[in-house]
Amino acid sequence: MSRNRPPRRTPGAATARCPKLARMDALPLLSTLAGAAIGIVATVVADRNRWKHDDAKEALRLRLDIYTQYTTTVKVLGETLRALAQREHPSDDERALALRDAFRDSGISIASERMWLIAPQPVVKASNGVFHCLRRICDGYATGTAVSSPQDRARWEARGQAAARMRKLMREDLGVGPLTERHSPLLDDYDEPAGQ
Repeated sequence: MSRNRPPRRTPGAATARCPKLARMDALPLLSTLAGAAIGIVATVVADRNRWKHDDAKEALRLRLDIYTQYTTTVKVLGETLRALAQREHPSDDERALALRDAFRDSGISIASERMWLIAPQPVVKASNGVFHCLRRICDGYATGTAVSSPQDRARWEARGQAAARMRKLMREDLGVGPLTERHSPLLDDYDEPAGQ
């Protein structure tokens, strides 16, 4: 009776006897796994590239905001200092106090700190030069330097040159072409300081 019984088949027995058949059965599975792995890697690489691009755009936008804040603060502070220096004050001490208060309240220190935190070294150095030029202008007016005197004009010219250097470096950092004209006033423009 046991002779007539067909032999038992166990799963995988045929493939164990025929390795070529086993490889053929595994090939679709391996192809699917390889395709999935390639898809995952491609997605990760694309996401990383998109993230880097978005991060670079955000960093550029942040620097533009900081540069705009700084240059605007510089311009407004210069106009404020000049206006205060031309105004009549009850005493020299009150004039000095008004000028120093205007410098402190202008926001130039906060704008400068933002530059120190975000901007590249050449821009930081140039913006710090503008800051110190404005400080010298303020201190000069506080100690009695007359508006449009030779000392005053020299200080404003130094500030104009420092600001032009700073703007050039900012524009380079932002990937914008160079300016063909000067934004800050020349010595002959001091009767009309609005171009600062």
